[in-house]
Amino acid sequence: MSRIGNRILNVPENVTVSVDGNIVKVKGPKGELSTEINRNITVSVEGNELKVSRKNDNFKKFHGTANANINNMIIGVTDGYEKKLETIGVGYRFALKDGLLVVTAGHSHPVNVEIPTGLTLETPSNTELIIKGIDKQQVGEFAANVRKIRQPEPYKGKGIRYAGEVIIRKAGKKAS
Repeated sequence: MSRIGNRILNVPENVTVSVDGNIVKVKGPKGELSTEINRNITVSVEGNELKVSRKNDNFKKFHGTANANINNMIIGVTDGYEKKLETIGVGYRFALKDGLLVVTAGHSHPVNVEIPTGLTLETPSNTELIIKGIDKQQVGEFAANVRKIRQPEPYKGKGIRYAGEVIIRKAGKKAS
């Protein structure tokens, strides 16, 4: 039994959800998102409640996923999503220049990352980066790609990490 799939979603007053076949569109104050769901999953909107159902038990795996994706879209168009990254290391920093994110992270050259449309970046300091957007998947994927430029290493902890992320440290040579 799919507990997530059977969850009834409350649609806020300033959000409109429209279903056209297997395309679900969510429009809110921050923007508009759409997704394609499996054709064996049906979405019904009654007033301010949204219900996701499936034809039979062969489609359980799509049931909960469709419900969660629609919920993420509703949260995205009302509140939005954000990820915070920070750098640890001498000379490691973020900079925004001409629609590019310039990451200096111990390589022989600065790494230029193109900012996708739909995302906004802020740098409160040169070691912090805040990624904001309405699409949860896009925000998370961009944050992961930036983190991949220089992942935190376990001996000194240098690298790019999510804010609040704990890196388990190794003792190194002095342990033996």
